[in-house]
Amino acid sequence: MGSDALVGRPAPEWGTHRWVQGGPLTLAGLRGKVVLVRFFMSPECPYCRGTAPSLNELDRRFGPAGLVVVGMFTPKPRPRPTTVEEVRGYVEAYGFRFPVAVDDDWSALRALWLDRVPDAAFTSSSILVDKRGLVRHVHPGGVFAKDAPDPRARRDYVALESAIERLLAEP
Repeated sequence: MGSDALVGRPAPEWGTHRWVQGGPLTLAGLRGKVVLVRFFMSPECPYCRGTAPSLNELDRRFGPAGLVVVGMFTPKPRPRPTTVEEVRGYVEAYGFRFPVAVDDDWSALRALWLDRVPDAAFTSSSILVDKRGLVRHVHPGGVFAKDAPDPRARRDYVALESAIERLLAEP
């Protein structure tokens, strides 16, 4: 199943996690909000580093209108125990102000992404969930940024931004 097959389907809960900031949260508890979930790792990841400014901007621009950006830290190259303090350092380096959970066992990554898209090329995916809890847009990984040198990253940013605007306008 490709990432497009997730669109229109309910987003599964991400489970119980330790939160660096802004939690604990559940998707059920966020009903009525538009939720952007982004899986990320340390700043050594060029995709995460390239997308972090966009996440901060989307949070600033659309948070007051009802968007909740949620970062899920997933250590690479495989799951490993990770402290909240270690992740806090990454969160500070990225300047994240939105809620961030530690998904060091990859349970959220698996539930929301890898188990549903087994041929996924990236773990650094982003999933946009509407006010009713349905997946409405997927960025399958890599970078999205409005000022990126890569035209695809710019197109991906515009597509995500448009999807957020559309979902926020829905009743």
